Amino acid sequence: MKTGSPNENSNASAPSRGSIRFDRNELAGAFGDIGTDLPLVVGMILAAGLDAASVLIVYGAMQILTGLVYRLPMPVQPLKAVAVMVIAQTASNKITSDVLYGGGFAIGITMLLLTVTGLVDWLGRVVPRIVVRGIQFGLGLQLASLAMKDYVQREGLSGYGLAAIAFVISVLLYGNRKYPAALFILVLGAGYSMFRLHLDLYSASQQISFQVPKTHAPQWNNLVAGFLLLALPQVPLSIGNSILAARQTAHDLFPDRAPSLRKISFTYSLMNLINPLFGGIPTCHGSGGLAGHYAFGARTGGSVIIYGTLYLMLGLFFSSGFQNVIQVFPMPILGVILLFEGLALMLLIRDVSMAKSDLFIALLVGLMASGLPYGYLIAMVAGTILAHGLQKFKKGF
Repeated sequence: MKTGSPNENSNASAPSRGSIRFDRNELAGAFGDIGTDLPLVVGMILAAGLDAASVLIVYGAMQILTGLVYRLPMPVQPLKAVAVMVIAQTASNKITSDVLYGGGFAIGITMLLLTVTGLVDWLGRVVPRIVVRGIQFGLGLQLASLAMKDYVQREGLSGYGLAAIAFVISVLLYGNRKYPAALFILVLGAGYSMFRLHLDLYSASQQISFQVPKTHAPQWNNLVAGFLLLALPQVPLSIGNSILAARQTAHDLFPDRAPSLRKISFTYSLMNLINPLFGGIPTCHGSGGLAGHYAFGARTGGSVIIYGTLYLMLGLFFSSGFQNVIQVFPMPILGVILLFEGLALMLLIRDVSMAKSDLFIALLVGLMASGLPYGYLIAMVAGTILAHGLQKFKKGF
């Protein structure tokens, strides 16, 4: 399984710089990150009592804008640390929608400051590539573990069977640009939902109504609370995965079209300054999403635009019954997609595997990132110190 150079069975020419395609491969790649996104987006809507139309419309709009700006399969993702805290909250420690919006705004301000001061470029120079590889490996490990432990097991024995068939299809058709794997496993999942889960699309169609986002003005007290509760745990993960690792992954997959750290950081901050004003959830870019879209066939921003249009249409017309509509994507199918996204990320570590010391540091960083509280912050700092210390030690000899 080669992440960087998949089998181009159709002999399709590589897209020219700045082009956007809408073909079967972009369509298949559009669903390469849905295993991560959809459960988190839905979970946040339900846990924080958010307006579904606002969340879905804004989320879709940001996908479309990102596809147009980057013209690469650089999707938008929910902020994972924020999403986990919101979904796992208890009744006695509830993160309200106002605090969530304040947190998103605070994250946007923080990342904007890192961008305009040049600190993000400094971090790009200071943090070694082997540490970024470790962060990618740690995130891939988390995604693959989540897929295997939670998603695949959700439907019991039938879910295992569904996941097994989807896995075989994915392996057999991985990198096949004539017959993209994602299209077949999505059809498989839809058929399973209608016949096994008795998905009633007719009832869902009766709930069609046109909706628009609701505007919201973040208050100072919610901004402060959001910064303390949500921004502080999220920002280290964002620097490691959404900025440094996303830039490295883009360079790995599109060396002639990779955006700069500052551009990625700027659009990240801009999204989170806009999202709260229209009831949207905090969002980021991410190495996992880019790897997922690429792994299932995407090569241009067309996949991200297609993906964003799905959420936009769902929010504009189907938000009243979105909980029924999303059942067309059963959890075992999302789990297989998520698993391959994680594997694609973990495989990027192979270019540091020749030197034992580099591989050791990258693996250690990955394990710390995936297994410790505030793991991405600890892993990035400890890995950077260890890498530079080892380099100086070698020079001493």
